[in-house]
Amino acid sequence: MSDQSMERDHIIRVTAENEQIRAAAITGKQLAEAARAAHRTSPLATAALGRLLCGTAMMGREMLKNDGDLITVQIDGDGPLKGLLATADSAGNVKGYVKNPWVILPNKADGHLDVGGGVGRGILSVTRDMGMNDPYSGQVELRSGEIAEDLTYYFAASEQTPSSVGLGVLVDGQGQVLEAGGYIIQLMPFATEEVIDRLERNIRALPAVTEMLREDRNPESLLSRALDGFSLHRLDETDVHWHCNCSRDRVERALMLIGKTELDQMILDGKGEELRCRFCNKAYPFSVEDLKRIREIAK
Repeated sequence: MSDQSMERDHIIRVTAENEQIRAAAITGKQLAEAARAAHRTSPLATAALGRLLCGTAMMGREMLKNDGDLITVQIDGDGPLKGLLATADSAGNVKGYVKNPWVILPNKADGHLDVGGGVGRGILSVTRDMGMNDPYSGQVELRSGEIAEDLTYYFAASEQTPSSVGLGVLVDGQGQVLEAGGYIIQLMPFATEEVIDRLERNIRALPAVTEMLREDRNPESLLSRALDGFSLHRLDETDVHWHCNCSRDRVERALMLIGKTELDQMILDGKGEELRCRFCNKAYPFSVEDLKRIREIAK
C-alpha cells in the first residue's frame, strides 16, 4: 500500500454474503484534523466532532442518491459540549461544528477521552434533504453520548435496520489528530441466522477502531477484519473532504433577512460587523458602508 493511499481520506462500500450484509468504512484523519484546525477544538471536542463527521460522511454516501442531496446529523445534549452537528452529501463533502469547542474533562477510568460525558443526555436527529418540500427527519434519544452507539440505536429504532457502528478518533499530546475513521455494518432483512451469528462474533472480537487504524490506515482493512470469513463484493470508493460552501454573498443574503431594524442598529453602532461561518469559522467583515448598502436592498 502506498503512503498516498494511506493518507487519503476515503470511504469504501461493500456487500457481503450475497448482499445479506451491507457495509461501509472510512478513514478520516485529514477530515477530523481540518475540523480541529478550523474550530481550534480541545482534544475532547476534536474526538466528538471527528466521530460525528466520519459517521455522517458514511451515512451520506450510503443513504443519499442524487447530487445536491444532503444529510444532517445533529446531537443536542445537556453535557458541556452543548451539542454538535455535521452535514454531508453523497460525493464525500463534509462539514460540521461543535457548539462549545473548548471543553476539557478528566479522562475516563480506561484513559480514553470522555466523549459521552461531554455530550451528556439528549437527542440525536437525522435529516435527509432530497430537494423536496418536506425533508425526511428521524430522531432518537441518546444512548451513551459516545456517538457510535447512538448511531447504532438510530439505525435500529428509526430506520429498522440492525446495524453496528464503530467510530474512533485518536489525538496526540498537542491535540492534533493521529487517526480517525470507522465503519457501519448493516444486516439485510433476509440475512440467515448463520450469517447473523458469525457477524456478531466478528464484531465482538474487533479491537478499538483507532487501534485497527494504527495497524493499517485503510478502510478496506477495517471491513476485512469485521467481515472475516464472508465473501465480499466491493461496490465503490469515494474520496472524503472537509468542504464548506460558505461565501460572502451567502452571508450578505443572511444579513438582508435579519430585518431593517437590526441593520439600522448595526449602522448606528458605527463599528461595522464581522460575521463568522459556523461551519468553517471563516470571518466575513462588513464595514458601515457595506451595511448601509445591504440595508438599502433589504426587504
